[in-house]
Amino acid sequence: MAGRSDGEGGRRPHGRIVTQALVAGSTIGIIGGGQLGRMLAMAAARLGYRTIILEPQADCPAAQTANRQIAAAYDDRAALAELAAACDVVTYEFENVPVEAAKFLAAAVPVHPPARALEVAQDRLAEKTFLNGIGISTADFRPVDNDRDLAAALAAFGGSGILKTRRMGYDGKGQRVFREFAGDVAGIFDAMGGVPLILESFVSFEREISVIAARGADGASAAYDPAENIHRAGILHTSTVPASIRPDTAKAAVEAAFAILRALDYVGVIGVELFVLPDGSILSNEIAPRVHNSGHWTEAACAVSQFEQHIRAVAGLPLGDTRRHSDCLMENLIGDDVLRAEALLAEPDLVLHLYGKSEVRPGRKMGHFTRLKPRGI
Repeated sequence: MAGRSDGEGGRRPHGRIVTQALVAGSTIGIIGGGQLGRMLAMAAARLGYRTIILEPQADCPAAQTANRQIAAAYDDRAALAELAAACDVVTYEFENVPVEAAKFLAAAVPVHPPARALEVAQDRLAEKTFLNGIGISTADFRPVDNDRDLAAALAAFGGSGILKTRRMGYDGKGQRVFREFAGDVAGIFDAMGGVPLILESFVSFEREISVIAARGADGASAAYDPAENIHRAGILHTSTVPASIRPDTAKAAVEAAFAILRALDYVGVIGVELFVLPDGSILSNEIAPRVHNSGHWTEAACAVSQFEQHIRAVAGLPLGDTRRHSDCLMENLIGDDVLRAEALLAEPDLVLHLYGKSEVRPGRKMGHFTRLKPRGI
């Protein structure tokens, strides 16, 4: 169920204009040069905006579609100042942008989403504490700062759980799984890098879903229909819409996303990953303050994709319609999967998107495709 809100829990009034939108020809800065930055730059161009990418890697995927690249580290103050001076607003395509860089930029140019969203999303302990604080349930968790903490946390969870680094790590990286573990934990903390960790309890869930939602500068919010996600080796494999969930579960998922947006005074698109329990209730897994892999289907099945929605939000434009015109399945092309591209192009009702990456590596996202079919079939 796609949804809209005026920021106070009701439907957004038609024609409400609160903020001054960027005029065509304005420049949007994007920190990060991966495929998400690439697709944001493409969406910005469709709306008449120029884009500048800040990314240390030359010829990154985003630089192939943006107007310009500043090749520098994300925390390079000179490069950040150059970006701020050249842009009317700055956003980012990944959640590990240095918070201090976002704050430095915000002193000179609007930055969306806010640095607070980065602070919450970059630390799994801070993230779950934040979610619980606004009434959104999560798996049980314990901070782990040494082997003694790990032993106590495992004892509390019956020897089972997922040990994760609190910061960084994605697509299954920086994790270790314990199942009824009764051995010696000595050395495990150091083996995980000697960095702050968190142990999360296992959750007996029926399926994983995600909600892609957006909030504009005027407080209006909109959400796409929840997607049902399947992961392989910690990497998203497919997203299917509609998800096999009850209407009240879908409503609760969208309302949770809206609550997060309001609490962070957020502007832009966010991805919220959730577990659906056997009784239809939900637990939040994590949030991503950016456009999200599980929302790639929107570019094929909706009039306004998550990428255009994000550009609309940060540019002060009205949010777009989130209704889908088709049911769909989006599948990631990982590593050698990209060799299927030619065969996929022969299929009807399929939208293919390759990311312009020259090197194929195991576990690397090379592109995705979305199969469409009429709604309800």
